[in-house]
Amino acid sequence: MQILNTVPDVRVVVKEWRLAGESIAFVPTMGNLHAGHIDLVNKAKVLADRVVVSIFVNPTQFGVGEDFSTYPRTEQADQEKLSTVGADAVFLPSVSDVYDPDAATVITVSGISERYCGAFRPGHFSGVATVVCKLFNIVQPDKALFGLKDFQQLTVIKTMVRDLNIPVQIIPVETVREANGLALSSRNGYLTESEKLVAPELYKVLCAAKAAVIAGRQSFEEIEQQFVKNLVQFGFKPDYLSICRSQDLNPASDNDTELVILVAAKLGSTRLIDNVYFSKGV
Repeated sequence: MQILNTVPDVRVVVKEWRLAGESIAFVPTMGNLHAGHIDLVNKAKVLADRVVVSIFVNPTQFGVGEDFSTYPRTEQADQEKLSTVGADAVFLPSVSDVYDPDAATVITVSGISERYCGAFRPGHFSGVATVVCKLFNIVQPDKALFGLKDFQQLTVIKTMVRDLNIPVQIIPVETVREANGLALSSRNGYLTESEKLVAPELYKVLCAAKAAVIAGRQSFEEIEQQFVKNLVQFGFKPDYLSICRSQDLNPASDNDTELVILVAAKLGSTRLIDNVYFSKGV
């Protein structure tokens, strides 16, 4: 497995692979890798001849008071995991390798970036879109794999790729969960032992909200209000629980059939996100 630290390093390796006629899949991460990340890499290996994984804690997607400085950085352990599963290269840039100090360009996917998590984390999705676009330009993959846990992030990236004609196929991958239903996340490590007992209720509430939507006996607004109250009863501080159209994340109406329920809530100091997507009536 090759360790690449600069943009020229990546381009030299990618050029060699291209000249050999090999396809490339890309898995962007912020490190502190867990089984969900490894699942992405394993799926990438099936889809392409070569797999590149980036590890970069992107400062532009963290807001004031968020956890950029304390975000877990476990690069040595991450490299060992990636070597074990057979990644071909790891891109480990510094901030100065990714961002010019005089950079004046920011990518914003209008509308969708201001809703849900975007409303509570202003500028977050512009930071995500900008760094992902830069990484696509650096690695130039054929395919890029993203977990479905952050459904809004995935939708922002898919929209950006479509609008900017970026020649990358976006591959969504199912959320990996613990046996109790809790979606794997690097931030789960912030949870206290008592909070870890409560955290799985987030997914259980989502599943109950899905069942209520399918039953069709309440309005979407009533369902959202009911299950926000349920989260509060379990000790969460919800930012939102919203029933949306899965294709564009606009608020769903009774006529919509392809739906996703998005949720974000704090448990103690840890902000958790999750979702369930489904066809209404199925």
